Amino acid sequence: MNSVSTAFRNKGGLCRRSHGRRALSVTTGLTLMVLVFGAAKALAQWPQMVRSADGTAISCEVHGNGEPTLVFVHGWNCDARYWRAQVPYFAKRHRLVILDLAGHGHSAATRTRYSMRAFGEDVCAVTTAAGAARVILIGHSMGGSVIAEAARLMPDRVVGLIGVDTLENIEYPVTQEDADKMVVPFRKDFKAEIRRFVGEMISPRTDGRLREWILADMSAAPPEVAIGAMEEMLKQYISGEAAKIFEQIRVPVISVNGDLWPVNYDANRRHMASYEAIVLKDADHFLMMNRPEAFNRSLDKAIRMLTDTR
Repeated sequence: MNSVSTAFRNKGGLCRRSHGRRALSVTTGLTLMVLVFGAAKALAQWPQMVRSADGTAISCEVHGNGEPTLVFVHGWNCDARYWRAQVPYFAKRHRLVILDLAGHGHSAATRTRYSMRAFGEDVCAVTTAAGAARVILIGHSMGGSVIAEAARLMPDRVVGLIGVDTLENIEYPVTQEDADKMVVPFRKDFKAEIRRFVGEMISPRTDGRLREWILADMSAAPPEVAIGAMEEMLKQYISGEAAKIFEQIRVPVISVNGDLWPVNYDANRRHMASYEAIVLKDADHFLMMNRPEAFNRSLDKAIRMLTDTR
């Protein structure tokens, strides 16, 4: 992967698409089950819509109990489904909040600008709606930039940040020329470029069915949302804001990463209150999906590292 792709990969992530917005159907059988086992309890587990700061409807789910609350934020072109291997594992001990960012999954796509700041407001809105007072924010790929924005919005609630295959180098140099060259192929043939771009992030050892699911899913994303979010994220690296924002967030940061790209510890520690990385050998960008057992153990370790010191 070229250097510009590497810069974006540190922020981009998984998927959303039109088929991800299918309406939920309620069958007669399910209705009877709700009546028998208690409507309030059943409905409490259903996805909910929460209004973000600008009024955009954000889809979210709450699972489990226990503090701190873990808020899972997907990456570029992705949605909450990419965390499905984590829900049963972590909901045993924690309350989980999982959301679709605006323009992704089941959330509304009504914005004209898909900035990292606005995505951070989505995370803040669902965290507030869930009543979470002590929070660890977990963000995959582009979600690493999003959770930094969210932490800036709610400094009194965030215990720490965990990046998932992201934040390898928050000083990574990106010029406007780099950004322009990167975006052009997506404008010319969005689906083909998604498959090429994302395909470079998937290990050849990954199950072929999962690989094709990821590629098909991400290439079905709305191009206007995807390209807009990419441009907004790259702006943060061009301006240096990707690093500067961490100087305002005085909480520990940990990454759980694959080993496709090196981690620049010194660059990160120049701006973060503290930074550590857990690197999974032979893992790729979608390690929470194609290496779920090893990833869950590593994420659990990162959570303990944050909570043992707070």
